[in-house]
Amino acid sequence: MPAHAVGAAASRRNAASALLCDSVRVASYLLRVQLADRPGSLGSLAVALGSVGADILSLDVVDRRAGYAIDDIVVELPARAMPDTLITAAEALSGVRVDSLRPHTGLLEAHRELELIDHVAAAGDTSAKLKVLVDEAPQVLRVGWCIVLRSSGGGIQRVAESPGAPETRLDAVPWMPIDQAAALEVSDDWVPQVWRELDTTLLAAPLGSADTAVLLGRPGGPEFRPSEVARLGYLAGIVATLLH
Repeated sequence: MPAHAVGAAASRRNAASALLCDSVRVASYLLRVQLADRPGSLGSLAVALGSVGADILSLDVVDRRAGYAIDDIVVELPARAMPDTLITAAEALSGVRVDSLRPHTGLLEAHRELELIDHVAAAGDTSAKLKVLVDEAPQVLRVGWCIVLRSSGGGIQRVAESPGAPETRLDAVPWMPIDQAAALEVSDDWVPQVWRELDTTLLAAPLGSADTAVLLGRPGGPEFRPSEVARLGYLAGIVATLLH
């Protein structure tokens, strides 16, 4: 199946999930789009989203490459509106592709990483600091869950994990020790089958040492952009200095 078709299928699944969440009064959604980097493209997208009743609350540029940009847009829809109308409206425009659509529980903030670092610094001992990291990282980095892993002679230990992190046991993580942040290949043998079935994209970075890592999971995608890989690397490096 072509990559674009796979991405579209994942977006539709996320839209279905968003509709389910809407039944419990979640009206805000995070839309990740790839659009042509030319004058007027963002304005045209705003008009298209407005045509289905969407109100744009905030926008964040995730990545910019030659000829196109990746943007995260938080929108609010009227009660009982169908979230997948956002995908239809956006992709009706030339040069626009939706990477993902998922529920969003709060506004994007320009200094969210700095706030996370402040919260980690203000926490008590190392255990408390790691708990703050895993609890807040999913919202800050726009992922589904966060786990801190430690590799030792006795196997893989879960040091801390966010609410909703999968309970699947990891018997081996061949990418550890890890020296730098990297997006992980989800088709590798170590990845649990249930993670693959959920189209979970994975990103990891060392946390103070090569045998300790932050692992992020994003069920339903999209793929992690190079800027997101770099962002986790910087964040993990700063947090590591606060743990000692």
